[in-house]
Amino acid sequence: MDVIEAIKKRRSIRRYKDTPVPEDVLKEILDCARLAPSAGNRQPWMFYVVKNPDVKQKLVEASGNQVFLAQAPVVIVVCGDPEVSAKRYEDRGRSLYYIQDTAAAVQNIMLAAVGFGLGTCWVGAFRETMVREALDLPANLRPVAMIPIGYPDQERETRNLRPHEMVVREI
Repeated sequence: MDVIEAIKKRRSIRRYKDTPVPEDVLKEILDCARLAPSAGNRQPWMFYVVKNPDVKQKLVEASGNQVFLAQAPVVIVVCGDPEVSAKRYEDRGRSLYYIQDTAAAVQNIMLAAVGFGLGTCWVGAFRETMVREALDLPANLRPVAMIPIGYPDQERETRNLRPHEMVVREI
């Protein structure tokens, strides 16, 4: 599958089969995350791969009961270190660049997963303190997104997108 097809095919999946994600596939997806662009090549990210059912249940609770997090075989929690970016870019790195960089890594994870026939969902609604406790995160890391990954157990229709002329301006 080429990248254009993966972009067009990607949907938020919230039901997963019980089939495990092969380790080599998971490693490849994480390598794609590491290949994401980052400001000044600072790479301010850390990826937590969660398979433990007890920890996944804590992530469900942290997310306001989004139970599909526990149903997915794997949840990748993408964390960022604001100070890694701040060392080079000061306040802009601390407040913006590390978020942009981790968001690029999240997108790479999701597109790579589609390429392997897997489904994902970008989960950004969660209580940060609860995620920090569930993963025992060091003080320098902030959880930015949680991405459940697994084989989809649902089909999703095409999304209703705003028309091209409403979102594109030529100058």
